[in-house]
Amino acid sequence: MRTELVTTLKRQATELLSELERNKEPILITQHGVPSAYLVDVDTYEALQHRMSLLEGIARGEKAIEEGRTLTHAQAKKRMTRWLK
Repeated sequence: MRTELVTTLKRQATELLSELERNKEPILITQHGVPSAYLVDVDTYEALQHRMSLLEGIARGEKAIEEGRTLTHAQAKKRMTRWLK
């Protein structure tokens, strides 16, 4: 992963964005030697958001199982029939 100073971002934003779109590799931006932000292309960002949403759904399902909030297949089918009509 490439690391750039915030001043480089200010001075060469267009070039960095073009490279980002081309390479699809995140760029770490540092400010005063400290990591400050990541630049990622739109497709990568959207894919990450989609993955995060799926993982959150899985986590909710695992928590429901741990808490005993589950249904049998027959119970689930009965509940879903009103939505699938």
